[in-house]
Amino acid sequence: MHLPDEFLSSGTASGFAGVAALAVGLAVQKVRSAFLKKIPVLKARLATFPDTGSGQRMDSENRLSKLGREKIWRMSAVGALVFSVQMVNFPIGDGTSGHLLGGVLAALILGPLEAFLVMVVVLSTQALVFSDGGILALGANIFNMGIVGAIGGYSYFRFLVKDSGNTKKNFWSGAFVAAWFSVVFAAIAASFEIAWSGTKPIATVLPAMTLTHMLIGLSEGVITVMMLVLLHRKKFPLEILRKEKEKVYANE
Repeated sequence: MHLPDEFLSSGTASGFAGVAALAVGLAVQKVRSAFLKKIPVLKARLATFPDTGSGQRMDSENRLSKLGREKIWRMSAVGALVFSVQMVNFPIGDGTSGHLLGGVLAALILGPLEAFLVMVVVLSTQALVFSDGGILALGANIFNMGIVGAIGGYSYFRFLVKDSGNTKKNFWSGAFVAAWFSVVFAAIAASFEIAWSGTKPIATVLPAMTLTHMLIGLSEGVITVMMLVLLHRKKFPLEILRKEKEKVYANE
């Protein structure tokens, strides 16, 4: 689904580059604010207690540093996982290909905004280092796989499980459907971008992209659920389970 530069007009590429840049800025700001809100007590201690040699200030600084390192480690690990998943490509024809996204998986592990930032880093690395997707088309690829795939897929997951009884079965089935949804709708978004650029007519590109990614989405759903179950059993912290813990397991 990585769009090359020649598939997009300069106007389309520039427009989506602006949207992607704005989204990255907002996501960084919100992630930073959310992180700081988790440590108000430590912030207060750091601001009001000088270093008197008792080790109190140092202890607070160490705890702050540990929280930051843990978040960076989790995002790096998920980024490596997403990068590996996206390296499996399925040729569609006419110079483009389909592949797994990993957006919903990342969002359910980290949270939607953190997952979006991970997708930005992964897609930027693929474009700049591995020439997988165009540099000028990077904004469109971030929109398709980061905004539509990760944030959109996560939002659809929350919608699915909102009134579903909050059981493990509904949780895992919701993850499967949301992962499938993310792949299909990211492909639809890419199809319209290609059509808007005048590269190919929508009647040609939409069926080719959508039908192929409907099949790829099944694999995306299965892999997403399998990875979530495995990580949960291994006690790896999942952000969505932290947020939904009481509701998800209320009926068990």
